[in-house]
Amino acid sequence: MMFRKAFGLVGAAGLALTLGPVVQPAAATPSAAAAACALGLGSWDSSSNVNSRVVTATAPPTVSPTLQTPGVYTTTNYAVSNPTAFTAVPAGNGRTTRSGKVVWGAGYLMESTYTIGSDGKLVGTPVFKRIGNGWGGRFLIQSQYKASATSKPTRTMLYSQDMYGKFGRWTDVGKGFRNTGYVTGMSTMKSFALIATTPTYDMFLANNRAGGLYTVKIPTSVPLKPVITPVRTSSWQIFEQLVAAPCGKTGSILLGIDKDTKTAYLYAVGHANGASTVIKSLGKAPGAFTDWEYFRFTPAYDPLNGG
Repeated sequence: MMFRKAFGLVGAAGLALTLGPVVQPAAATPSAAAAACALGLGSWDSSSNVNSRVVTATAPPTVSPTLQTPGVYTTTNYAVSNPTAFTAVPAGNGRTTRSGKVVWGAGYLMESTYTIGSDGKLVGTPVFKRIGNGWGGRFLIQSQYKASATSKPTRTMLYSQDMYGKFGRWTDVGKGFRNTGYVTGMSTMKSFALIATTPTYDMFLANNRAGGLYTVKIPTSVPLKPVITPVRTSSWQIFEQLVAAPCGKTGSILLGIDKDTKTAYLYAVGHANGASTVIKSLGKAPGAFTDWEYFRFTPAYDPLNGG
């Protein structure tokens, strides 16, 4: 067996620190839920500043002013890449603690935790915990299933794809992450966005270079056997990165980022059901998307029921 050894948001009414009321509205359909849904968007700029914005699913979308946090990674002496989603939880006195996984340099997987004030500036010293090495690749996605807000996670998994398209999964077994499968055949996929976590499977929305949009359903069983289902067959190739957040009881909002034109477009997506999936375009998000890597900020309890 192989073992492989990491934001708060202010300025948007109702989001403040936890994102909870906005991320999980009561409405069930994409068109109705979209007006109340929001996505906490994080990114890194060329100076390794951490930037945060709230993208709200109005039509057209609205975007909050950028909150910048400098200095988180500037003293590490490593290039930082491949962030997972970061949890953002209140820490008292207007402060927020953010925690997630990142890759340092050529492949050191690190747990990254730091606290910011309401102005976005660091409070105290960031804490970095090394998990292991050998974590290069094109992206890193963490899936964690919790049955309720008060329960502990029953499983944590990491997904990554190398530069040649080999897709792998690693499962937290308590003493590190153990590889639980590799598959090939997804080398044309450009980006993956997690939309569902259940006791028995994870599901992603993914786009490929030919323009298709697909669901990728991955049962938690071993060996790794993804089930890939077409959702749309054209026009999705322009996006280098997809970021999703829950919307309504069974839907999602999906932000597609085109790094060539530095633009982003927001969609309300119904419960994933192959080609029958309802997708409503909410339009172009205002502002320029010039940063080099994007990820999501989440509340501590983040049920994903989009697929």
